[in-house]
Amino acid sequence: MTTDDRGSLDSLDRTRRDADRRYNESLTALDAAVIAADGHELTRADFDRVATALIVFLQQITAFVESKDRQVARDAGARLDTVDRSLEAVSELRTQVGVLQRTLEALRRSPGSQQTAGGGQPPAVAREASTVLSAPPPDPNRGSASPIDEDLKYVGFEDQFRGSDETIANRLRAYLPVFEGRSNVLDVGCGRGEFLVALKTAGISARGIDTNAEMVAVARDRGLDTTHTDAVSYLQSLADASLGGLIATQVIEHLEPRYLIRLLDEAAQKLRPGAPIVLETINVACWLAFFSSYMRDFTHVRPVHPETLQYLARASGFERVEIRYSAPVPDTVKMKTVDLPAEVLTSTDPTSTALARIAHTINANAVVLNNLMFTHLDYAIVGYRI
Repeated sequence: MTTDDRGSLDSLDRTRRDADRRYNESLTALDAAVIAADGHELTRADFDRVATALIVFLQQITAFVESKDRQVARDAGARLDTVDRSLEAVSELRTQVGVLQRTLEALRRSPGSQQTAGGGQPPAVAREASTVLSAPPPDPNRGSASPIDEDLKYVGFEDQFRGSDETIANRLRAYLPVFEGRSNVLDVGCGRGEFLVALKTAGISARGIDTNAEMVAVARDRGLDTTHTDAVSYLQSLADASLGGLIATQVIEHLEPRYLIRLLDEAAQKLRPGAPIVLETINVACWLAFFSSYMRDFTHVRPVHPETLQYLARASGFERVEIRYSAPVPDTVKMKTVDLPAEVLTSTDPTSTALARIAHTINANAVVLNNLMFTHLDYAIVGYRI
């Protein structure tokens, strides 16, 4: 608590005590005036004394009640501050426990060693964007954090902010019909393997790749076929027209533009004719999504507008490329419109007419802002190899 906060509380206590004193004094004076007037015929002087005492008492009630209200508000605020501090402590503990849990899992997989989960693959040193395009020079200020530590922290970050396995799996099941009847599907940036599990359950053969070694390890623990590598390098190692489908969810926002174009070109070469591609990312055309989901993740490199990604897919040899929006913003978050009674809308009264014009303007502005700020949090382009 600051000096100013303590001074404010002391001032409030003095005001409350002063209000209590004046209230009690005025109540005592009123009581005395009533007792003095009791037992005999009231005179004008008796009436004036009682009336004056009553007016003074009523004046003190206002100050008394206001001081009590301020005290209640202060006490409630103090309790809320205590709750906020407790919740903050819980949030901190949650983060620390999440990272510790992932660390223990990593140690369990490789007891007594620093072997990565990639089974001999090189450790992940960055997200997809910098893995292939260019390796940054050594940073003398980087500290002692290892790539494994970075991967563990990012897995914990996804656990906390992207959602549970079940939540993500429920979202991704919407893409299952796109891959129905396909085989040898590649999940780029498979993460913890939520969609690979859905494909496996549906009887669709699939494998995943990810640059995060810990993500790959988590997916392997679930019995999934995953490899620790980057997308372009992996695609270049495959035979042409060997893939029956490709999906990358919440990946391309981590990529530099040149790398994204190379990824699309390689995918077009490795997919069979007619095979589908699904690329899901944050809908940065929705301001809420951009300033919350996109900006929150420190590994994001470049936002990609829906129409930009659609164009790039078409330019790389995909057809029937459509934009599918998902995760609509709840109505409770959107701006509200004004509903006027029918009698006001149909009235020719100047006041009613003016109100109707104002309501129309407010509603039109609400629609414009909702279409800019509160549409869908995610989108995907779905296309097919020519």
